[in-house]
Amino acid sequence: EALRLLTRYNESESLINHALAVEGCMRWMARKHGEDEEKWGVVGLVHDLDYEQWPDEHCQRTEAILREEGWPEEYIRAVLAHGWGLRTDVEPKTLMEKTLYAIDELTGFVTACALVRPSKSIMDLNVKSAKKKWKQKSFAAGANRDVIERGAAMLGVELDELMSDVIDGMKAIASDIGL
Repeated sequence: EALRLLTRYNESESLINHALAVEGCMRWMARKHGEDEEKWGVVGLVHDLDYEQWPDEHCQRTEAILREEGWPEEYIRAVLAHGWGLRTDVEPKTLMEKTLYAIDELTGFVTACALVRPSKSIMDLNVKSAKKKWKQKSFAAGANRDVIERGAAMLGVELDELMSDVIDGMKAIASDIGL
C-alpha cells in the first residue's frame, strides 16, 4: 500500500530512490533498536509522499493523503515530525520520529558521497570518506547539515555513528536504489 501511494504521487526516479533509501535506513535502525521494522520502513517510504507535486505544501499534503487513506496517527505524526522546524511545528518525540528526522537529510548526503566515487557505488563508501566531504560546505549543499547534527544529538549519538548506520542501511538496499 505504501509503495502504491508513493508511485501514485511520485514519478521522479531520484525521489523514489530517496524514499527507498530512507525506508532501508529506517528498517536498519529498527532492527538495531529492536523496533517494528515494517512500521519504521513504511514511514520512511511515505515521508516525502507530497514533495514532487506540492513542494510548497510539503508534509501537510502527506498528512491529508494519509488521513484520507485511514493511516494510523503514529505514522502521520512521524511524517509531520520529519519536517520539524522547516515545514511543521511537530517536534520529534519518539525514537522512530527522531530517527526519521535524523536520517532523511543524511541519506541525500550519503547518496552524493557515493555518486562522486569512481565506483559510483555505496559499497566502497566508508565514514572517513563521507566525513571528508562533510567538511566541504559546498558539497551536497542541499543536505541540511544543521538538521542532521540536531537529529544525531536528539538520538544521543555521534555523527560518525549515525553516518555509519545510514551507510550500512543503504548498502543493504544498494541494488534497489542504483548505488
